[in-house]
Amino acid sequence: MSTKPVYIASDAHLGGVAPQREEAFLAWLAHAGNAASRVVLNGDLFDFWFEYVWGVPRGYDGVLCLLREVVDGGVPVTLMGGNHDWWGGRYLREEIGLEFLQSPVVRDYAGFRTFLAHGDGLGKGDLGYRALRLLLRGRATRLAFSLLPPAVGDRIGGRVSQTEDRWGVSSEADKDRSAALEAWAVGKLRAEPELTLVVLGHTHIPRIVEVEPGRWYVNAGDWVRNQTYLVLEAGAAPSLRRWEG
Repeated sequence: MSTKPVYIASDAHLGGVAPQREEAFLAWLAHAGNAASRVVLNGDLFDFWFEYVWGVPRGYDGVLCLLREVVDGGVPVTLMGGNHDWWGGRYLREEIGLEFLQSPVVRDYAGFRTFLAHGDGLGKGDLGYRALRLLLRGRATRLAFSLLPPAVGDRIGGRVSQTEDRWGVSSEADKDRSAALEAWAVGKLRAEPELTLVVLGHTHIPRIVEVEPGRWYVNAGDWVRNQTYLVLEAGAAPSLRRWEG
């Protein structure tokens, strides 16, 4: 069993962030490939990802190549689908070698019984998004969108992502969503005593809270504003770190 830690990051939004942020994330990913026993990317790695009948989105060659190198080097990489890249599939699994997930999971990471989810649709509120998500993830919608030429689909996805609106300080809506997810996670831990860790993303606000002795809620933050990530090591408390490169 590897004694190396597990590295977890979320919300890189590659393709929708400033170039220096993308460069920082790629540097971190290369570092993680050497330092970690497993890398977990908890949603919205891509600002937009969809696997069309005729191909995949353009502009991600650098990170896809690096991910393949990390996996080929013997480090498993898990990607949880987020609200910007839930529509992954065969290409990410078979061509890149990722474990690609589309639903929350419970896993053992470095001795922590961990509930892992991106976080969209959890907690109170966000009713408009919940309704929209049902539509966007429906079979008919996915089939219709998959028939578009990738250039057209990418253009539509880029126009609706609005990631550039989140380059600045956290909005009140971001803070409200962060509070709602924290309350949900605390309730999850108290209702399921076998869990020792709940890890979410989505809010772009890093948080680490020891709910009870030895049991934590962590939001790994993002790479749009914060460049934060979570490190899990056996026998140590979870550590939320900022990448300085």
